[in-house]
Formats: sequence, C-alpha cells, structure tokens
Amino acid sequence: MISQVAAGVYSYLPLAWMSLRKIENIIRDEMNAAGGQEVRLPVLHPRELWEETDRRAAFGENLFTLTDRRGRPMVLAPTHEEVITNIVRSNVQSYRDLPVILYQIQTKFRDEPRPRAGLIRVREFDMKDAYSFDADEDSLDGSYQAMARAYRNIYRRCGLPALMVEADSGAIGGKDSHEFILPTPSGEDTVITCPNCGYAANAEKAASRLTPAPREEPLPMERVETPGIKTIAGISEYLGVPERKTLKAVFYYADGEVVFVTIRGDLDVNEVKLKNALGSHVLRLAADEEVAAAGLVAGSASPVGLEGIRKIADESIGNGANFTVGANEPDTHIVNANYPRDFQVDLLTDIALARKGQGCPQCETPLETTRGVEVGHIFKLGTFFSETLGAHYLDGEGRQRAITMGCYGIGVGRLLAAAIEQNHDDRGIVFPAPIAPFSVHLVGLNLADGDVRQAADGLYGRLWAGGIETLYDDRAEEAAGVKFNDADLLGLPVRLVVSPRNLRQGSVEVKGRGDSDAALVEMDDLVDRVLEMLGGPD
Repeated sequence: MISQVAAGVYSYLPLAWMSLRKIENIIRDEMNAAGGQEVRLPVLHPRELWEETDRRAAFGENLFTLTDRRGRPMVLAPTHEEVITNIVRSNVQSYRDLPVILYQIQTKFRDEPRPRAGLIRVREFDMKDAYSFDADEDSLDGSYQAMARAYRNIYRRCGLPALMVEADSGAIGGKDSHEFILPTPSGEDTVITCPNCGYAANAEKAASRLTPAPREEPLPMERVETPGIKTIAGISEYLGVPERKTLKAVFYYADGEVVFVTIRGDLDVNEVKLKNALGSHVLRLAADEEVAAAGLVAGSASPVGLEGIRKIADESIGNGANFTVGANEPDTHIVNANYPRDFQVDLLTDIALARKGQGCPQCETPLETTRGVEVGHIFKLGTFFSETLGAHYLDGEGRQRAITMGCYGIGVGRLLAAAIEQNHDDRGIVFPAPIAPFSVHLVGLNLADGDVRQAADGLYGRLWAGGIETLYDDRAEEAAGVKFNDADLLGLPVRLVVSPRNLRQGSVEVKGRGDSDAALVEMDDLVDRVLEMLGGPD
C-alpha cells in the first residue's frame, strides 16, 4: 500500500491511493454540504509571512525552511492560516461578504523529530484544512458547530467511530479546540473520559478533581536530616509519609529562563498546560548545569525561602497541609510546610496531568482512559491572524472590525492508517466498506478449467456492471491457500470464490471479511447479496 522513500516520507501505491481518494471524496461531500468552497493554496511561502505572526518561533524546528536562488528565505507550509488570511483580506470588505468557509486538500510538511508508525506521524502528508471567516464570536460558533457536524458525518461515512474530545490548540493558537480520536490500543494519544456525564479530553487538556485532603491544623515547620534521599518515593519511605503529603520540585528551561515548578508529590506535571501557562515557545526540562547555575539543589529544593527565580505551582499545593518539602540544602528536608503561610509563588494554576480514577471536573465520577489516534482537529482561532495580518471588514454601522476565524484539519493519510490500526486481526486488514480500495475480492480456483475461467470472468464483468468495485485474483499458478491468505491480508469487505465444486451446485462461495463462516449463494442472486452485505447501492 505504501513504499518508504525516507524517514517519514512515503509513496502511495495503487491500493492505498484508491482508499485515499474515497476518503477525499467523502470529505469533499461533507465540506461542500456545510457551505465550504474548495481552493488550492501554495506549499511554498515567504518566511516573512510566518514571522509577521511569530509562528516561525512557535513551530520551531518542526518548520521546514529553505532559501531560493535569490537568497530569499522560504517555508514549506505545515498549515495555511497566513496565506488564506491574506486572500480573505483582499476579497472581503463588508459584513455582507461573511461568513466564508474555504478548504483545500493539500500537501503539508513538518520536520518531525521522530517520524514513526507509518503514516501516523510523518514529515510529508496530505491534509484537508478548512478556514472559516465570520463577523463575530456568535457567528463563529455557528461555523464551528457546522464543521463539528461535518466531521462527525465524515467519520460515520468512513465507517469509523471517532470520539470528539477537548484539546489543546498548540502552535495553531486559538480559544476552543477539539480533537477527533479513533480509539485503538496502539494509539499514541491518551483520552480521558467520564462514563457518567460524557466529559472527554485528551491528556494534554484534561482536567480532574482531587479527593479533598483531610483537614489538618498547620503545624510548625521543622528541619529533618535526610541523608542521600533525593526522590519523592525515597522521602515518602524514609519519613513514613504518603506521597500526597510531599511537594515535588521540577526545574524547566522556558525561552532562556529556568523556572521552578512545584506540584503535589503524587502528581505529575502536564508540560502542555505548563507551556501554555508560561506562554513560552520552547519548554524542556532544565539540564543539570542550568539547575546548578540557578543555585538550585537538586533533590532537596523547594519554594520555601527561595528567591530570584520565577516560581510556578499547581493548584494541588492547596489541597492538603503539613507537606514535606526540600530545605534547599543537601540531605535536608522540611516537614509541615504550608501554602501560603510558608511560601509564595508567582503563578498558581492547573498544570497537573489528569489520571484514571481521579474525579471528573464536571460531575466527580472517577475518570477512565482510552488510547487512540488523532484523526482530526478543529480550532476557534478568534482574531489573532486577522488582527496581525490586517484582515478587516466594515460592520453594519460602518465601523472597521477584525474578522473572526476558525480552522479545521483532517490528516487524510493518517485517517487511512488509523482505520487500519483499528480494523485488523492476526490475518490482516479488515477494511470498513466505504473506504476499502475495492468492495469485493473475487478468487478463481482451478482456472485452467475452461468452465471455471468462463464463470469467473463473467462474474467479474457482472459485478462491475452492477457498480461493485471488484479485485479479481485470476492467478492460475497460485494454490488456493495462497489466494485465501492474500485475500485476508488485503482485507476487502467481501470475498467470492468461484471453484469447480461450487459451480456444480450453481453457486459461489460468499464470505464477509469479518465473518467466521462462508455461505453458498446462487449465481443469479449474487449481485443483490453482495450489495446487501455492502450496505446497499451507492
């Protein structure tokens, strides 16, 4: 189906290309039905356009850049907000020109550091990206909901049960954001869900409620010797306190600055939430030499008495009392530290990674988790791009206002790969019928027999004449077992077998790819039976 050219770069072979075209046609149908108009935008952009919006820095090393023969810096586009906004800026003057939804199916480039999993994470890929332009937030809400409905229809028509979950906007920016996740155990994304109220969010965005800690009176702080103890697990065991009664210190390097992060010891930092809270472009764990240069004592650090460094804390530090923390000296800790009595922070916010079993933020029911692959993402962009690039319109009172934008993406190749990840068994692919490259796999056995050859050839013609796309295995030299194994591997929805034994009964063997047993169907009834198995004629 695909052939690798380089890391994260693939050629699509005939079977994959046929499936991709079907996915594209479904996408076009639903985008057009939602009021979208198709365009084609360039892959090659001048770099200054990306610098105008500061997204060259936001994408960082993921942005492919090059220089043309005249020495002008260019970008291979990972997305098209800048170009599409420029087009609308030149063509929209009045509120009467709005709303507008433009979309394309175009090649994108992102210099992924670790391309993996075939078409799931690649450096060159095809994407459907759509952009809505509205007069205000209320109108944007309408466009956003129309796109959400279109996406649900797309996945339903592809035969794929995708979940719509709250998501982080990432380098695209914007306010509201939702991902569409196709559940599969091999997925690289974790989705947090509530079985009671339907709350769903990806791990980067998900919030949760902690069980309230028992009320305690604050006790006086005391210093204790902790020789060689540098971890939360170690201090918990050494002092006999639960990890939830400790505070963890984590050091990050954010846009040239070391920041000090504090979170309850039984929790982990959500680095996406932290990056958003800081408003930073680049965030990573601080290196040992950076920690030392900042005067921090790894393994014994805390915000108590700490000065000269920006301090960020998770809201969990207020859920509990009498915490054990570092003393900012080697081999020493402090017990009974309390916020805000004993220390202050520059920013207190939710930066914790939500976990299975924690309370739902809406109804407090214990949360569940599932794995999946992201197959779509929609964003409310607001007015960032229009204000930055000067895309305005005149309202009904003649006032100039910034256009309100949304953007909506589906990775076409990724959707195909995710469909196969979700739909397979130990014998091969089990294609959903709407996106299978062919609907029927026709297998002829003992084709040296003239009667069998004539019957199989005739059936092949009848199927196509009936509008049923059919792949015909007419190899005369291969054994039946080889042909059956190949049919299972390719995973087309229906397998038909023409053989001397079946013909003697005036029938053809029919088997759905997901069925355990085959059935004999009379030749005259065959086309109708196949159409029934495929869900009826188009």
